[in-house]
Amino acid sequence: MSDFIITAKDVTKVYIMGEEEVHALRGISMNVKRGEYVSIMGPSGSGKSTFFNMIGGLDTPTAGEVTMEGYKLSELNNRQLAWVRCHKIGFIFQGFNLIPAMTALENVAISRIFAGAVPDQARRDAAAVLEKVGLGHRLDHLPSEVSGGQQQRIAIARALVNRPAIILADEPTGNLDLKTGQEIINLLNEMKRELDITIISATHDMKMLSASDTVAWIKDGAIERLASKGEFEIEVGSIDGQTVA
Repeated sequence: MSDFIITAKDVTKVYIMGEEEVHALRGISMNVKRGEYVSIMGPSGSGKSTFFNMIGGLDTPTAGEVTMEGYKLSELNNRQLAWVRCHKIGFIFQGFNLIPAMTALENVAISRIFAGAVPDQARRDAAAVLEKVGLGHRLDHLPSEVSGGQQQRIAIARALVNRPAIILADEPTGNLDLKTGQEIINLLNEMKRELDITIISATHDMKMLSASDTVAWIKDGAIERLASKGEFEIEVGSIDGQTVA
């Protein structure tokens, strides 16, 4: 088994807008090791979200290849891609994307049902993972009845419930205050260690550096810099009077 769970090779994405070609990605190559916490950083319009979508099989490259756990994503049909996204990847979104009319338990259980679990098993699995993320006492609450940080914990539980190999987190702290954002970063890092999951996050949040094993800075559709822990500086700040990195 390869040490790399994801390999991107010369990934290019060109969008045609009228008579203009927009080069969103310009030949990105990158390997992600199993169990790594990788942060993809860059300004808006840099291409990080486009690259994130390529890794998750949500979009296809114009040229180049993304391989995940031995699957060449370009060679999979829509049904096979859907299976990979359901069973191999857990997605976390900036806007939480919870179903307002469903409780925390139901929002998590529905992902298990889509993966083929019967409803009773899905509810048991959902309750167990909600307990793991600290929301065992909020199973019957609607998203509107909990805080933003708790909504993100529900979203994390939903991403974890099918026991994926990879978590893809798109700006997971973007809608949270400083303290709550740090709590979510700590939780993701804890889940990575405990469950041996690979986490890839597209983010603007410099606090992510403290949790990251590898950071890729993307600019103008290309990797400007790739650094491992110890090779990048961590900004130190303060949350409620406590120093954090």
